[in-house]
Amino acid sequence: MTKRALLSVSDKTGLVDFATTLAKTGYELISTGGTAKALRDAGLTVADISDLTGFPEMLDGRVKTLHPKVHGGLLFLRDNEEHRKQAAAHDIAPIDLVVVNLYPFEQTIAKPGVTLQHAIENIDIGGPSMLRSAAKNYRSVTVITDPADYAVVASEIVSSGDTTPATRERLAAKVFRTTGYYDALIANYLAARLPEPEPFPETFALPLRRAQALRYGENPHQAAALYGQFPRHFQQLHGKELSYNNLIDINAAVRLIREFIGGAPTVAILKHTNPCGLGSAPTLAEAWAHAYATDRQAPFGGIIVVNRPLDLPTAQAIAEIFSEVIIAPAFEPDALALLSKKKNLRLMVNGETAAPPPGLEIRSCVGDSYLLQGGDADLVSTAAWKVVTKRPPSEAEREALLFGWRVVKHVKSNAIVYAARDRTLGIGAGQMSRVDSSRIAIWKASEAKLGLKGSIVASDAFFPFPDGLIAAAEAGATAAIQPGGSVRDAEVIAAADEHGLAMIFTGQRHFRH
Repeated sequence: MTKRALLSVSDKTGLVDFATTLAKTGYELISTGGTAKALRDAGLTVADISDLTGFPEMLDGRVKTLHPKVHGGLLFLRDNEEHRKQAAAHDIAPIDLVVVNLYPFEQTIAKPGVTLQHAIENIDIGGPSMLRSAAKNYRSVTVITDPADYAVVASEIVSSGDTTPATRERLAAKVFRTTGYYDALIANYLAARLPEPEPFPETFALPLRRAQALRYGENPHQAAALYGQFPRHFQQLHGKELSYNNLIDINAAVRLIREFIGGAPTVAILKHTNPCGLGSAPTLAEAWAHAYATDRQAPFGGIIVVNRPLDLPTAQAIAEIFSEVIIAPAFEPDALALLSKKKNLRLMVNGETAAPPPGLEIRSCVGDSYLLQGGDADLVSTAAWKVVTKRPPSEAEREALLFGWRVVKHVKSNAIVYAARDRTLGIGAGQMSRVDSSRIAIWKASEAKLGLKGSIVASDAFFPFPDGLIAAAEAGATAAIQPGGSVRDAEVIAAADEHGLAMIFTGQRHFRH
């Protein structure tokens, strides 16, 4: 019996060559619209879908393959006698191979100014329906949705007259991944248009396309890949391929520097997603000196991010140590030339000019579960700050408190930051008790020979006991900022008053697990 192939594609890459192979191996070709025209223009004999169904394409092409002679030909079980009888009774012949790729909905909605009507017209209905029917019956039907699969299918057909069961099963799985991705794109596009989008709907679909296979994950024994795409304003100028750990660190660095967009020239140094030094100054070179002075050991192999085009003096200073990644809004030519001499150093342009609205944060959890939350993008307004001590902070202390509060939200909890108005002085991250984080921050400041007299202390969550605050006062801090909310707030406030500290409660916590 002659085998039949149905071809209907938007992306015609490689189509003619593949269809030619099918024709040469005895397949009858059936097609639609522009696909049929492309095949005929190449000299191939093609039957129109209307010849198969007995109905013309209707409603501006919205209805052409939604017909029992199409889906019956795809779905009937070849080894089921009752199915064969019904197919014969209704003049339904088998369709053995389907080639379909979908209307370019993703590319359509990415265009500036696209209208809702134009987007809707690029929602494919018949294509996904045929793909799903063919994939459901993959024991008998070969289904292709990606031109990259033409070669293996053609090779198997030429060599044996049919595809292998393993290939058909693999292609069927790919179909359902493809249609799932496609449906998720449409669902999210339409949901985003709602007057009041539901942040956490009953079902959640995340359309992701693999952007890059990574050499490995956090450790060499872990496989990894990047899905989705960097924003268009992000570009790698130099250096070897980004690793999994680089990407995690870059994410943390970009989030941190957003706190300082539009502010004074600022440099942040991060290691394992934690800030290990941050400074602001009239020039980037001075800001680098402030940031690096916080900790001269941790920055080795770290991530550096700045909020100004990177100039030569700053590049020269940074080049004295080994760094994994440098991120800047731009690189001045002489700075780029200098840093490009380091072949393994990744240089990244981050052209973001304003902090975007907070998106969703997603983490895997036990089993096949996932946690979703809104991003922690906002800092509570200083107008909402509440002075809880007898002494209010001075203007200089308030500036330092704001600086420290911007940084501490990006430090792993339990997080403590000692700071001046334009630089960090000591950072304690990720300890099981808050007082231990404070001790580490004091020790790091001491190692760096940075005096803490007159500094401020910022805590990402409340001080559960007075001991952490007392340790800060004994180290030289004169003001503190924390969310408040402990059952022992009164004891902590009393300790601050006893030691002459000014203290602010923000009412907003910044845990970072």
